[in-house]
Amino acid sequence: MPVSAKFLPETLHAALGADFFDEVEPARFPKTILRYRNQRWAARVGLDGLSDAEWIAHFARFEPLPGAFQKPLALRYHGHQFRSYNPDLGDGRGFLFAQLRDVEDGRLLDLGTKGSGQTPWSRRGDGRLTLKGGVREILAAEMLEALGVDTSKSFSLIETGEELIRSDEPSPTRSSVLVRLSLSHIRIGTFQRLAYHEDREGIERLTAYVLAQYFPQLAEAERPAEALLRAVTARVAKLAASYMAAGFVHGVLNSDNINVTGESFDYGPWRFAPTWDAGFTAAYFDEIGLYAFGRQPGAIAWCLARLAECLLPLIGLQTAQRIAESYADLMRAAFRERLLFRLGLDSAGEEQDAALAKSFVDFMLASRAPFEQAFFDWRGGLASLARAEKSPAAALYESPFFAPVRAALAPYRASAHAHLDHPYFAGVEPCTMMIDEVERIWDSIARRDDWGPFEEKISQISVLREACSLQA
Repeated sequence: MPVSAKFLPETLHAALGADFFDEVEPARFPKTILRYRNQRWAARVGLDGLSDAEWIAHFARFEPLPGAFQKPLALRYHGHQFRSYNPDLGDGRGFLFAQLRDVEDGRLLDLGTKGSGQTPWSRRGDGRLTLKGGVREILAAEMLEALGVDTSKSFSLIETGEELIRSDEPSPTRSSVLVRLSLSHIRIGTFQRLAYHEDREGIERLTAYVLAQYFPQLAEAERPAEALLRAVTARVAKLAASYMAAGFVHGVLNSDNINVTGESFDYGPWRFAPTWDAGFTAAYFDEIGLYAFGRQPGAIAWCLARLAECLLPLIGLQTAQRIAESYADLMRAAFRERLLFRLGLDSAGEEQDAALAKSFVDFMLASRAPFEQAFFDWRGGLASLARAEKSPAAALYESPFFAPVRAALAPYRASAHAHLDHPYFAGVEPCTMMIDEVERIWDSIARRDDWGPFEEKISQISVLREACSLQA
């Protein structure tokens, strides 16, 4: 059947002009085996009525969606990679396939790809994605969404029948093409490319576009570049706080991986931390721990400073410094908010919220408590005392380390979104996404083509998402 009447395509990115992208041809794959379709989010954009054959036509062969781009757009950008500037970046194995509107709130969204073939920016790469990489991206995005992190959504995964050689995987390995649904694919690196070419007019044009499409309340701002930097600062501060509250390590927080909307995306060597370990790293090649768990807020601040540099000709040094200096306070406030969300508590005031955040983090550091277990056990605060006493980590809550947390929790009550009566919280252990779980899921697929453990994990995450939803 055709797309539904709710489907609202856009082609707004093309209006930026040809200097911002290259039209490209998708790869042609020998096979197209549908492995995952995100029906929940397909309904949000009016594509849930597609048959599997139609889905494959659009998201493996990349036949244009009605009213969308007639040719995919490989986006141009630069960026700092592990603090080294690279002017040869761009969409090297992906492209912007389509833009469309969220049925529920009208937001502009992107459908972008990963593993869809070579582009002018492939830099001798094959433009492909391993099936394992696609599976891992789905698991990361699903888990982060359930934990309340503003993340891209894995929309589609199709196995493509090619054998790929990779140095970090047993090879040959299976191939896939992923489609992700994102709020935007405009990165800090997009601005860096324009600054590199001293394209002030391009920066002004991109600034106006970003404000109009993603910060419409600021579209008529008297000083648009300043308004943009303030808005992005607030968004990326929340991103950093969300990673810390979720125990997530992105692994590669380069400036081309920081979106101007503050939405998390592009999951390569990610990990969830077993405990609150500031030095815990995700990428085997991050030998100095530049993007370790505890360094993520600083890494994001460093990338934000690169955006400020791009906007200096429009806002001046003093204004840029003032805005940059606001990041730390914004991040701490966002972390308090995310901590309360995860614990299912309403704010008791800034001072008390700060005391709770400090005592909780101090406890996690000192006790080495299992990260997700601690949040699970104390969902709802002291209202969950009896449940916490039955936890596998119960002994830790009797230690002196926990006494300040218990005292800090005293004035709090479970909020409406705590959902303590949800069946999820009747269990003893939380849903987790540790690396050994991910490897077991992949092992079942690689050895036996058994997708059962993958589907079971997606089902478990769905229950977690429902239990942690803000909907009362």
